[in-house]
Amino acid sequence: MSSDTKSTDSGPDERVIEARGLGKVYSLYDRPQDRLKQMLWPRARRAGRKFAAVRGVDLDVGRGECVGVVGRNGSGKSTLLSMICGTLEPSEGELEVRGRVAPMLAIGAGFSPEFTGRENVRLNAAVLGYSDRDLSERMQRIIDFADIGEFFDQPVKRYSAGMYSRIAFAAAIAIDPEILIMDEVLAVGDEAFTRKCFARIESIREAGATIFFASHAPNLILELCDRAILMDAGECLLQADPKTVIAQHHRLMFSPKEDFEAIRGEVRRIGELPARERATAGASRTRATAAAPEEYGRYDAGLKPETTLEYGDGRARIVDVRILDPEDRPVNVLRAGRSYRYAYEVEFREDVWGVRFGMLVKLTTGFELAGQASDAPGAGLEKVAVGSSASVEFPFVARLAPGTYFANAGVLGQGVEGETYLHRVVDALMFKVLPGDSETVTGSVDLRGEEGARVRLDHDS
Repeated sequence: MSSDTKSTDSGPDERVIEARGLGKVYSLYDRPQDRLKQMLWPRARRAGRKFAAVRGVDLDVGRGECVGVVGRNGSGKSTLLSMICGTLEPSEGELEVRGRVAPMLAIGAGFSPEFTGRENVRLNAAVLGYSDRDLSERMQRIIDFADIGEFFDQPVKRYSAGMYSRIAFAAAIAIDPEILIMDEVLAVGDEAFTRKCFARIESIREAGATIFFASHAPNLILELCDRAILMDAGECLLQADPKTVIAQHHRLMFSPKEDFEAIRGEVRRIGELPARERATAGASRTRATAAAPEEYGRYDAGLKPETTLEYGDGRARIVDVRILDPEDRPVNVLRAGRSYRYAYEVEFREDVWGVRFGMLVKLTTGFELAGQASDAPGAGLEKVAVGSSASVEFPFVARLAPGTYFANAGVLGQGVEGETYLHRVVDALMFKVLPGDSETVTGSVDLRGEEGARVRLDHDS
């Protein structure tokens, strides 16, 4: 299929990015002289070999959508984004982009170290097709956003890394794009500036812009995106809701080498399922027992996760994940503010070194809220022999707002390439938190002190 890339103004069609069979193929050469021969005699027999960085991607992105792309290094994320931006020509397939694109493929790409911050901002705007008038209207906004003071008119070679990131990001998002493309550029500057960047991105989104970005940070995908895409070896394996994609991405990342291709095939098949069936793929159940008294909640036999996912290298296995009240009764409907224990058993099938255990509580969106580990990285049990078993408990206080939550369980050990999961159960159980003695908690976490809030009202005399 011949490559056909088009960029048109936004129209009534709600799809702003369309790709069919999109691919990018490079020629690889063993020797530099082979590359030279191919350039001089293009019709001669090709000395190189083909490498498909991206292949067969079908994609539809609607106006106002926020879509995240995840995948291992070398999976084709950056190549895909570069083709959508127009900085890279596709080798095959069709691609149509409707609307003005603001690319952020690398912070400060194209900045000259000899130019001042102001001069680089003008250069960046010219490259994006903005007139002097457009830039004049936005310049003060850029200066205020970067907040680097008099250094704005100094050569950027004198900037610190943080100052460079500030002005580059400010220049990139000061415009009002219809399509914002970002490749791993959200972790810039200090915490306050990062929060300001997120606020600006949210305002761009609320204005109706489409956001398409790649990231290695699962929480960003879960928090910002309507939909996510999993890339691997240049192929789009899965397009689904962010929680499903992140779970399958983790499953793929931590799979043993001998099981990788089989799991990859399973992930691809999940992408072919109807949306309502994806969440149940790989679901499992946990053991139910008798109910507990209402003081500490109760056990609801119908409260089972349909999104349970397991992976690991097989040297250990987690069983019987549960939450216990002070009388050792299992509960999954908890009372806010009460004390519980998150417990599970682990069976070891081989000798393992550097063993650690963990748990993680998440929101229904998949956002990682809080967790515990038995030991710090690099510590843990020095050796656990084959045939051993471990009973693991994590005491916790349910200082959570009323709602539904999910919890993971994991056991880690040393592998050939460092610490890896022996077994991990994602969404091992789900539980609900009922209101406690107060209804003053907002958000998801109860941050109240022992004395509660105090208000002092001063009246004019």
